[in-house]
Parts: sequence; structure tokens; C-alpha cells
Amino acid sequence: MSEFDRLSRLTQTNNQLLMAGKTVEQIKQIAPCFPCYVYEREAITRQINYVKQHLPRQVKLHYAIKANPMPALVCHIAQYVDGLDVASHREMMLALSTGMSADKISFAGPAKSQQELAAAIAAGVVLHVESVTELQRIALCAEVMATCAKVAIRVNPDFTLKGAGMKMSGGAKPFGIDAELCAQVIRQFNNDLIEVIGLHIFSGSQTLSEEHLSSMQRQTLALAVKICTEAELIPKQINIGGGFGIPYFSRETALDLPLICQALQCHLATLPECLAEVEIHLELGRYLVAEAGTYLCEVTDKKISRGQTFLMTNGGMHHHLANSGNFGQVVRKNYPVILANRVECSDVEQVEICGPLCTPLDIVAAKVTLPKAEIGDVIAVLQSGAYGASASPCNFLSHPEVTELLL
Repeated sequence: MSEFDRLSRLTQTNNQLLMAGKTVEQIKQIAPCFPCYVYEREAITRQINYVKQHLPRQVKLHYAIKANPMPALVCHIAQYVDGLDVASHREMMLALSTGMSADKISFAGPAKSQQELAAAIAAGVVLHVESVTELQRIALCAEVMATCAKVAIRVNPDFTLKGAGMKMSGGAKPFGIDAELCAQVIRQFNNDLIEVIGLHIFSGSQTLSEEHLSSMQRQTLALAVKICTEAELIPKQINIGGGFGIPYFSRETALDLPLICQALQCHLATLPECLAEVEIHLELGRYLVAEAGTYLCEVTDKKISRGQTFLMTNGGMHHHLANSGNFGQVVRKNYPVILANRVECSDVEQVEICGPLCTPLDIVAAKVTLPKAEIGDVIAVLQSGAYGASASPCNFLSHPEVTELLL
């Protein structure tokens, strides 16, 4: 959608942005300090219900905690999803604290420590295995603990998700076991100490192409069938990853979710009878939370340098690295940015918005047209519910940390 279309959908009253029904001034009274992130509880719930409404019956929705690990937010989400996916010991402890059953929690990520492996086995969490060495370590832990570890083999396929913002498969990768080796590995390690209950095939993230997503899902399921057939494995679950993107920038269009889910239903209908009842896990993070989050910071100074107007703020890349362009963007583009306390006005100007850090990388927005701002006005960065606070260098230059609110 265009930036204009996106702004036209905002909830406003008296020309002020509303977040969870509250204005910026009300948010300031709630927040112990400012700047802050505001995550809208009802918006997250609506998005989860929207996804589940369209998913095929066989597909279980999992939340990838790495997208936003705020404890209150994760506890809220856990009530509505079918499982949680974690990538560290700390995330695993958070997932367990929500009351989610351990067998519905999966633990992925390369280079897991011995402590992480032992903790996951003891908790009963499903380990997504990234290497043969990791399997050997799991077997040793299971033997010492006199138990059987439940694992899913993470597969590195020879294809990737076209158009993905971040490609996780295809070619030589640090993630997973190469597809051509998986059947042999499963036959070797599926024993009394290790129960291989499924596969994890995750190819990439942040794509806005229904065609590319559908093609990736078709290839993923076909590869899963091939590996299971060769390994003589009847899996209990197959994690097909996610990859669903959201529009951040002008001229980007939101995904047609019903179309993707209809295509997935067709792909599932082609599975052999022995896999007809296998659980398919769809692992989404950004898609569930990104649009429900807003980052707020205050204009602390306004100055003109050689004809260019600058708005200086008390927030920036130390709180929101992705928005600054320093988290994967090749060519920096602005997230949607507005004045939260004065959304629309005929008296506008083009400004550069910068944070308080002494680096030219600290950009909130570049060459953006906004209503004429004054010191004390509040900048709102939309689409900020994923990969925000936890993905940012909060200790860089020792500025104050950001507040996070779930309202």
C-alpha cells in the first residue's frame, strides 16, 4: 500500500494518533520514561485470529519469539497460538513461563551450547538440530539424563525464498543439515536416545510476493516428502518456516493472505497418505506483531543547517536499529513516520529527523515531509512491533534505555 493509504487507516481523534485508544499525552503519563514503544494488544489478537481463520486445518500457527520477546507480549500471544519457537536459552525460559506445553515449544539456532541442549532436553522442548555434531551432543546428554530427546532435523535445501529480505537456505549455509545428507543422518540417529519427530525447513523472511511464498511452500513440502521417504520416517510435525512480510515502505503492497492459504491447502492435498495427518507448523513472527507496534520519541531541538531543517529527537538507532537502516537495508528507506500529536496539517515542511547519538548513522527519517514541528512534538515511527528494542544496540553511547508498553 502507499504511504498515503497507510496513514488513512490510522486511528485518530482531534488530529492525534491513537494507540490502544490513547493519545501521546496519555501514553506519556503511563510510561515511566520516554521514548517508548507501544504495542497494541487488540491489534495483535486480531492479526492472529485473521491468520488462523484462513489457515488449512492441518496447519498449526507458531510465534517466533525472536521477532519481539517482550515478556508481557509473549504471554499474551501464547494464549492464541498453537506453539512458540525460540532461539536461545533465555527465550526458552520465557516460552515455558507462559504455560505453553513444552512439546509445543521448539528450539532452533546454530551453535547451541551444551547447557542449552541439556536444558531443552530436561524441559521436554523439541530441539531443531542444526548439525551432526549437535546430534552427537544431544545423544550424550540424553544418555546421561537417561531419557530420549525429541528433535526435528533442520534442513538446508538447495532452494531459497525468492525476493526474501533475508535468505536462510540454498548453497552453503551455517543453518541446518544439507538436504542431500538428511535421510542418512535420520537413519543413523533415530534411536532410543534420540527420537526424530520431524523436519524444519526455513528458507527466508520478509517477502511480499504471494507467488514466491507459494512456490517455496510447494518445494518445502516436496522436499520433506522426499527426505521422509528416503529415511523411512513418518514425521509428527513439519515446520515450513514463515517468510510472510509486511509493507514498510511506499509502493509496497500487503500480502493477500487468503490467496496464500488457499495455495497451501492445494499443496497439502498432494501429500501422500502416510503424511496426511502430520502437523504442519507455520512459524510467524514479524507478520503477527510488526504492524501493532509504534515507536515514539520527542523533538528536543529544531535547527537549520545550510538550508536544511533538522528535527533532533531523544530517540534513534540505539532504540530502533532497523528504522535507522542499519539492520539489513542496502539502500536506506524511511519507515512510515508521522507527527503523533498533529497527524495532518496544510503547513508542511521537508525535514531530516536525527537522534541524539554522535554518529551520522543515527537517522530517524530522511527527507520526509511532515507538518511543521516544534520542540516538544512527538515523532511516531509506525510498523515498529518487530525487531525493534531487542534488535537494537541499547547500550551504544550509554543513553537511556527505551520503555516498552503493551496496552
